[in-house]
Parts: sequence; structure tokens; C-alpha cells
Amino acid sequence: MSHALRIEPLGEQHDRAAFSCGIEPLDRYLKTQAGQAVEKKLAAVFVLTEDGKTILGYFTLSSYVIQLDDIPDSLAKKLTKMRQVPATLLGRLARSFHTKGKGFGEILLADALKKALVNSETVASWAMVVDAKDQKAAEFYKRYGFAEFPTIPGRLFLPMNSIRELFERPSEPLASAASQIAGDPRPAEPSR
Repeated sequence: MSHALRIEPLGEQHDRAAFSCGIEPLDRYLKTQAGQAVEKKLAAVFVLTEDGKTILGYFTLSSYVIQLDDIPDSLAKKLTKMRQVPATLLGRLARSFHTKGKGFGEILLADALKKALVNSETVASWAMVVDAKDQKAAEFYKRYGFAEFPTIPGRLFLPMNSIRELFERPSEPLASAASQIAGDPRPAEPSR
């Protein structure tokens, strides 16, 4: 029997011990630290699952602050005279090595972006930030519009306005990926 893909908060019912993405620090985090991070409110951890137990992938979200000195001057000058702006950190994103080539990384990213965008209407966030673990990961994020911080190698960002635009174009790969998740694939329209 086939189950619909869904993304849900990490819970005790999820089999963390069986998960492997092939990258030891990401595997170790899920198996030994993710539960504590959730309990201490340091990160929100979400898992991709079909059966409510098997973890096909996961990502973490938390609050973050961007130093305006770290982003391009052309953007910083348009934002504020303050030295920092709020952001959302996509701390980790990993998919099981068994699911390679199935688009699950894209599905996870789409859901993380959707959650960040919706939450930015309640708790301000100017952009999503991610630290790419290597060049291959950086290229993955750049395919969806992420730009590198000029001052911090491997750190990328995507403004919330750009995220909104991604979901407004149905032909956009991330909008298509989001539609594979059970439930409403598009962010709710914010009140303006």
C-alpha cells in the first residue's frame, strides 16, 4: 500500500536510528541531537515520511540574524539603517541515500521555504539563510535563486520576496515539488 508523502515535526514515532544520508555529521545530528534541539527550542526539526515512521529526509529551521555588512550593499541600503535584519536559518537538510534521484531534496527545500515564508508573516524574517556543506550543495541552492554572501564563503541567502515569487509561478520546480507533499502545497496569502 502506497502512502502519500508528508512532512511533519520530528516525533518519538520516527525511526531516527535507521536514517542515513551518507554524511556522518548530518546522520549523527538526527540520531543524537535533533530531539534535544527540539526540546530546548533551538531548532524545529521536520521529517519527510510516507508511513509516519520511516524518515526519508529531514530539515531544521531556526531564527537567525543577518549582519547587513555581510550582504551586498545594493540590498543592505534598501533595508534599514539598523545593523542587522531577522532571517530564518535552514540549519540542516538531508535526504536518505536510498532516495537519491527521487527529488526528495527538492521537496524538503520547497517545504522549508514554504514554512519560512508563512512564518515570516507572523515573526518577521527578511530571508532564508543556509550554510552549504560543499560546492555541490551550494550549486543545489543556487539553482533555486540563493545567492552567496560576499563576505562568508558557503553561506547563501534567498529573500522572502523571492521565495514568494517562486511559489507564485506554478511552472517553477519548487512549486511543483511542493505539490507532491500531502496538504496545501502553496503558502497562504498573507494579509497586506
